[in-house]
Amino acid sequence: MKIIEFDRWRPSADDPRKVEYVGQRTAQEVYEELKHRLDGQGYLPDEYFLMGDDWKNGREIPQKAELFCTVDYGESEGVYVDVYLKWCDEERGKSFTERFITGKTLGANGNDLDRMFLTASAITKAVHGDHATYARHMKIGGVEEDTGGRVVHLSQQEEKVIIQALVEQRERQEEAMGQTEQLLRRMTGSITAYMDTVGQRPLRLTDYDKAVLAVRDGELPTFLELYPKVLKSHAADLLIETAGRPGAVGRQMTRALLDDVEQFPEPAYTAACRKAIDINDPQKVGSLLANAADRVMALSPSFHGEMAGCAYMDHRHIAKEIIRQCTNEQIAAAPPYLLELFAQDADFHTLSALVEKGISGGDSAARTLHMLTYEGRNSWMAEELLEKRMWVDPNNYGALQACVENGAVDVAKLLLDGGMDFEQYRQRFPGRGSPDTIQALEEHWQTIQGQGQEQNNAPEVGGMDLG
Repeated sequence: MKIIEFDRWRPSADDPRKVEYVGQRTAQEVYEELKHRLDGQGYLPDEYFLMGDDWKNGREIPQKAELFCTVDYGESEGVYVDVYLKWCDEERGKSFTERFITGKTLGANGNDLDRMFLTASAITKAVHGDHATYARHMKIGGVEEDTGGRVVHLSQQEEKVIIQALVEQRERQEEAMGQTEQLLRRMTGSITAYMDTVGQRPLRLTDYDKAVLAVRDGELPTFLELYPKVLKSHAADLLIETAGRPGAVGRQMTRALLDDVEQFPEPAYTAACRKAIDINDPQKVGSLLANAADRVMALSPSFHGEMAGCAYMDHRHIAKEIIRQCTNEQIAAAPPYLLELFAQDADFHTLSALVEKGISGGDSAARTLHMLTYEGRNSWMAEELLEKRMWVDPNNYGALQACVENGAVDVAKLLLDGGMDFEQYRQRFPGRGSPDTIQALEEHWQTIQGQGQEQNNAPEVGGMDLG
């Protein structure tokens, strides 16, 4: 399998046979690809495998950074693998070492320690490669074969897979395919490499099976050769698989499907977008959403807004980018709960973007106003949003009640100005609110009523009578 690069290259415009450096990859992209590879090999730590907060928000891997791992027991429980990056800042003349990723096991026995050391080994090989012989040690006739065998640590579940295979001599193990894939990747580097070595017979793979394995192994040429053969029956399934494949290879695979397939079912397209969000790939998410209108028949008007809501919890920057790129029509059809989500963070910039593009307060108006006016913290935000164009149903007296309970008089006045009936509110919520708040709103309501009466009593202006 190819190593995970830290830098990015592209064919030279002057000479396509050469490549030129174009920058560093983001830490998030490297992390997602590494996590995907460990998961496929069965080496992903069973409790967590998390990137440090300092590496989020688009931070790039430093140039010429070196990666190394440490493994040890924790102070209380579990076994930890810490992944570090070390680099030299030549301008400042200083070296830096920062923790990049931390993984932890649930168990804390010797087997857990052994397995975590193999995880560290898999991480190191994913970045540095599996060198059999260095260039300065090359022998005439080629690279020296590695005759030392291979260290493979098996979980209890994987041991059962091998024992069952040996006892029953089955050619295909339907229920154990997940563990079988992990073992083959561990022993040969990838399933496609395994097929090249021993042929197809042991697994009896269809073209679709091989295409899926090519996605998981990141074998782009193999995928490009196979996927056209199975598009008619498996286009939607392949889109979901490629959308969940991290890195540039995953994006190229997804792009190929979007170029070759005219229509996908909306459930499959939704699942693909969620996969791209889960692996934190804003570029792929943007591409899928930009093509959604053309690639999904009868696309739900709320689709883009729902994807923004899906991204909010774990990948807020993607949610904001989706909202930024959405049209007014797409936001107007978006679910109102988006307002609630960003009201929790008091994110006025995103709330303003939603309101300016026409989102409705809907069923979320009361909870949104409650969050913004609670203890008077962000009442100014609520005022500005209502003054912009945030629509609240005049019959949504729960929204007015939220403002009254929180003593947000100025916000409540804006709701009355927008058409809410204060008398109806008092009938539905008798005895609510502080006396000062109720008195201020009663006075404002009387002013509104008086202005309305004046307009009704104003004489009509007649036209000119030309006789």
